[in-house]
Amino acid sequence: MNAKPLIRRPGETGGVMLRGQPMAFLVTGEDTRYTSMFDWTIPAGFATGRHVHRVQEETFYMLEGECEWHVAEEVVRATPGTYLFIPPGVPHNITNVSDKPARVLMTVSPPGHEHYFEELAKLTAAGTPDAKAISELRARFDTDQLSALTTRP
Repeated sequence: MNAKPLIRRPGETGGVMLRGQPMAFLVTGEDTRYTSMFDWTIPAGFATGRHVHRVQEETFYMLEGECEWHVAEEVVRATPGTYLFIPPGVPHNITNVSDKPARVLMTVSPPGHEHYFEELAKLTAAGTPDAKAISELRARFDTDQLSALTTRP
């Protein structure tokens, strides 16, 4: 972990491509002990599948586009300015319901979830992800998969 302040200017972030859209890693476990932060452009039609984290808590702040979150038993139609906090143990799903990319600022605590996204990018690069491989990946990263991740090509 780095004990120095971190300043990232436009174009200075690392990250991955998920189904042709960027996920910028703003702060990761290399930088802090407490949280990771991502600028995630969610591809049109992408759905995380319903899942639950055992330890991690997540926040999402909608910057652009329109997504639908299923959080516990509630359905949230998220547009710019919508904020969600999802504590451990709460089942949830995120779907970009539009035909355009959506963009969210996302935090995950504790940090380290960037490694999940690195592996996910590899698994989804060739097209429709293999459900068993995604389930195994999630199990290694504090996630119980309740339904399959889906995406349109």
